[in-house]
Amino acid sequence: MRQLTKIRTLSEHACFGGVQGFYEHDSDVIGLPMKFGVFAPPQARHAKVPVLIYLAGLTCSEETFAIKAGAQRLAAELGLMLVTPDTSPRGTGVAGADDAWDFGHGAGFYLDAAQPPWRSHWRMGSYVTQELRALVLTQFAGLADKVGLFGHSMGGHGALTLALKHPSLFQSVSAFAPIAAPMQCPWGQKAFSGYLGEDRSAWAQHDATALIEAGGRLPPLLIDQGLADKFLTEQLLLDRLELACQATGQPLTLRRHAGYDHGYFFIASFVADHLRHHAQTLFN
Repeated sequence: MRQLTKIRTLSEHACFGGVQGFYEHDSDVIGLPMKFGVFAPPQARHAKVPVLIYLAGLTCSEETFAIKAGAQRLAAELGLMLVTPDTSPRGTGVAGADDAWDFGHGAGFYLDAAQPPWRSHWRMGSYVTQELRALVLTQFAGLADKVGLFGHSMGGHGALTLALKHPSLFQSVSAFAPIAAPMQCPWGQKAFSGYLGEDRSAWAQHDATALIEAGGRLPPLLIDQGLADKFLTEQLLLDRLELACQATGQPLTLRRHAGYDHGYFFIASFVADHLRHHAQTLFN
C-alpha cells in the first residue's frame, strides 16, 4: 500500500477500476488523528478530477457512505472523486462525549464549538472547509475549482450550511433528508446549546433556513426526502426550508418519495441522481 506524506494509509481496495481507500492523518484543526475515505476513479491516474465531498449523519463514520451507498460504480464512469470524512473527533477523552448518540462522538454537526469542553476538538466546520479540502486537493488528484458538497441528515445540514457560509469553496450542493431548520428542532437545539451556548444569533449562522432567509445563496439545490422518514415532521422540517427558498428565489428541486425512510436503502436508491446533479456543474 502506498504511503502519502502526512497521511497514513489504513486500507486500499480496487473498486470499479479505481481505488477506494481509507486514511488517517494528524489534524492540526481538530488536534487529534482524523480518518477519512477517498474513492479515486480510474481517470485520476492520468489527470486531476472533480471532487465530491459527502458528509454523513449522526452515529456514522468515514466508512458508512463508502460501504452502503453504492456510489462508486457511477463515480467511476463519470470520473468523480468521492471524499468521506468522519462525523466528529474520536478518542477525545472528554467526559460525557459518549453519553448520547446525538451529541458528542459521532455527532459533530459540522460546526466549530464555542463552549468548553467541546471547543478543544469539535471543529468540524473548519476541518471540512479548510484542512480536509486542502489535504485532498494536495495529496490526491482533485481539481480545486471543481468541488461539490452533499450529505445526509446531520450531514445534509452540514452540506447546506457550509456551502452557504463558504460559497467560493463549493460549486455544487445537494442533500438527502437534511436537518433543514436546526434552530427549530430537538436535534439542533440540543447540539447548538451544547456546542455554541444559548446565544441564538450564533445558532442562526448554522441554520440553512435562517441563512437563506438572511440572503445566503446556493447553486441550484437538489434535495431528496422519503415520506416514510420517522424524523421528517419533528426533526427535519423541510417545509420551512422550502418556504424560505420560495420566498427568496433560491433554486430548489425538492423531491418527496412515498415509502422511503431515513436510511441508506433510501440513499442508495437516489444517489445516482445526486452524482449526475453534481457532474452537470463540475464538468462544465
